[in-house]
Amino acid sequence: MTQTRAATLLTVLAALLSVLLTPAPAAASAAAASLQEVTGFGGNPGALKMYRYVPDGLPAGRPVVVALHGCTQNAAGYATGTGWTTLADRWGFSVVLPQQQSGNNLSQCFNWFQGADTRRGQGEAASVAQMVDRQLTDVSGDASRVYVTGLSAGGAMTAVMMATYPEKFAAGGVVAGLPYGCAQAAGSPYVCMYVGATQTPGQWGDRVRAARPGHTGPWPALTVLQGTADHTVKPANMTALVEQWTDVHGADRTADVSDTVAGHPHQVFRGPAGDAVVETYSLTGMGHGQPVDPGSGSEQCGTAGAYFLDVGLCAAHRLGKAWELG
Repeated sequence: MTQTRAATLLTVLAALLSVLLTPAPAAASAAAASLQEVTGFGGNPGALKMYRYVPDGLPAGRPVVVALHGCTQNAAGYATGTGWTTLADRWGFSVVLPQQQSGNNLSQCFNWFQGADTRRGQGEAASVAQMVDRQLTDVSGDASRVYVTGLSAGGAMTAVMMATYPEKFAAGGVVAGLPYGCAQAAGSPYVCMYVGATQTPGQWGDRVRAARPGHTGPWPALTVLQGTADHTVKPANMTALVEQWTDVHGADRTADVSDTVAGHPHQVFRGPAGDAVVETYSLTGMGHGQPVDPGSGSEQCGTAGAYFLDVGLCAAHRLGKAWELG
């Protein structure tokens, strides 16, 4: 080999070595956090899967959000579509994402209408509670700042978790969901969804109180987001949720605040101590889905798609602000 060829080869090898040893750009390391599956989180009587998102470098003592997907969805799609993982990075909290399995429900709906899955210490409700305990232990989270939210069947399961494990959750956000015990009150999940159940506010409240006997409070605060053109879960269910949880909190059903947010009617109901215990967003003209507002603005989040509906208001952002996450 001539000296010239040897020198050329050494130059090429040096260049390749330089590329291999050059650190990755900062943006790549900042995006290292990803959704992870967690196994062995408890007895898991509901046979659910547990996923979580923990931002890189998250300090101890931060809040935890439990986010429950809707029918036909999964944890990964719900995590990104809603914007919850974006907000977790922005504001500094972790997200637990339970996932239904087709062996439990062919449409991958959480079984909000099955008694065996909606009672304390049983089925899917117990599995989600075990996920919360595992997450708090693993990330040294703030047990006083755990929140639960979900869409459709996940929204109905949100009400289940608030009723059966009220001591675990500071607040909940029901998106296009249903009140606790609705299927039993209506005699059918479909009647509940498409028509609504006939109960007095006291009867609705009794269903929650019976789910956690002896619990004297505090009860989780509730935010409801519901489309006015939703034909899958009728807006009557938002009315029932307001009746149920104002009764549980000992509040009247006259809104203390009535205004608009991003052009959509918004109400706040305050409890005897003056704190907001129930809040509602009535999404004008929206069908069945999760409200999102794609973009890079400070109040924007989510990605439009099937059941992620761009209505100029991001549900995750509004919930996060109500819960003082950021």
